[in-house]
Amino acid sequence: MASTADPRSFLYRDQLSPDAAKRLAADALARADDGELYLQYRRSEAFGFDDGRLKTASYDSNAGFGLRAVSGEMTAFAHASELSEAAIKRAAETMALIDPATGAKAAAPQGTNHRLYTDADPLDLVPFAEKVNLCQAIDAAARARDPRVVQVSVGLSGSWSVVEIVRPDGFTATDVRPLVRLNIQIVAESNGRRETGSFGIGGRYLYESLFDETTWQRGIDEALAQALVNLESVAAPAGEMTVLLGPGWPGVLLHEAIGHGLEGDFNRKGTSAFSGRIGEQVAARGITIVDDGSIEGRRGSLSIDDEGTPTRETVLIEDGILKGYMQDRLNARLMGVPATGNGRRESYAHAPMPRMTNTFMKAGRDDPAELLARVKKGIFAKSFGGGQVDIVSGKFVFSCTEAYRIEDGKLGAPIKGATLIGDGPTVLTKVTGVGNDFALDEGIGVCGKGGQSVPAGVGQPTLLVEGLTVGGTASN
Repeated sequence: MASTADPRSFLYRDQLSPDAAKRLAADALARADDGELYLQYRRSEAFGFDDGRLKTASYDSNAGFGLRAVSGEMTAFAHASELSEAAIKRAAETMALIDPATGAKAAAPQGTNHRLYTDADPLDLVPFAEKVNLCQAIDAAARARDPRVVQVSVGLSGSWSVVEIVRPDGFTATDVRPLVRLNIQIVAESNGRRETGSFGIGGRYLYESLFDETTWQRGIDEALAQALVNLESVAAPAGEMTVLLGPGWPGVLLHEAIGHGLEGDFNRKGTSAFSGRIGEQVAARGITIVDDGSIEGRRGSLSIDDEGTPTRETVLIEDGILKGYMQDRLNARLMGVPATGNGRRESYAHAPMPRMTNTFMKAGRDDPAELLARVKKGIFAKSFGGGQVDIVSGKFVFSCTEAYRIEDGKLGAPIKGATLIGDGPTVLTKVTGVGNDFALDEGIGVCGKGGQSVPAGVGQPTLLVEGLTVGGTASN
């Protein structure tokens, strides 16, 4: 389904034409090795339903450009929240401060006609009242599901963005990006104790997928089940122990503790634990980790990145051997390797940097039930909440939102307050089992780096890790 209006009409109006944009980019970036004029129009909305009624409803639209010139390692960047010749000319004055290029100009990205999502605008296709009614229906169904439900929160959000990359060599690339998300949080109470469960789903598609009753009913079931499990939870053990990580969303631990360390900028500067280690064994055999922004409809996917490079599968670690890094154009050029389609920015007001898209560990050959049976004493971490990580060292602390004791190869009591503590590079070497049950997350990830946030995807199969430090409140 396509938009009736040309999406580019939101970028090119009275004060700017496509020909003018090409001319201005060529003039402003004449001295540079590389760079682009990045044009963007975006609109977004969000609904918050709480305490049985609509608490917040917001709508926002904005447009602007970012102009970037690159010479060697030096970058000049200027932006403005208007799309006009006059504003771009003012920004071009900053580009004149850059050192003139001394070598060959960087070649344009390879063009692509491959599209991973619709260009239709999800905001326009569903009336306001229907979005509110969906939130209301979820609230009512969740409350009716179990008498222990005392609080329900529903969040529904969507955005639609049109971007165009205009290069000084005349190359242009356009992408139209939808994004939707549904969150359900349920608080259950029993015997004076309250616990929370949550579920989220989203991706680069239209609202109709979220309005499908089987989708949101499943969301209620999963959020409620998590809340009820947590009502029965006991204090988490503490100490070093074997940890079984569930499939899907627990891949966020890999994303944070390992993924950032495989981005090109940290490795070019030698500040990553993986710097200079291409070809070395950095993980246990059987571990293959990739970044793939070319999966249709996924939250972290992009038809092209924010520099115009088509996305692709980039193998980072293969059978335990470090194979490569995620690259934007600047770091790829300085490292003498191809760009991988990982140049990303939060908006027109930000310069691109190497970022993850959908980063995940591929399936192995182990039966998850057999991995569980191997564990004499440990914990099973099914879902994670927040975490903190030091990108350079990979040291992390992650809190579990749903976890269980494992005793003699069987799941025991649910536990509360468990945190996993360690560092990514070391964890990779302690994996002793990789399940055959690979799953991507449901589509809720947000990745932060350098003050910028972008949507991202994670995933993994069930993983068995020997000797992770578990922080808890009970003696082991």
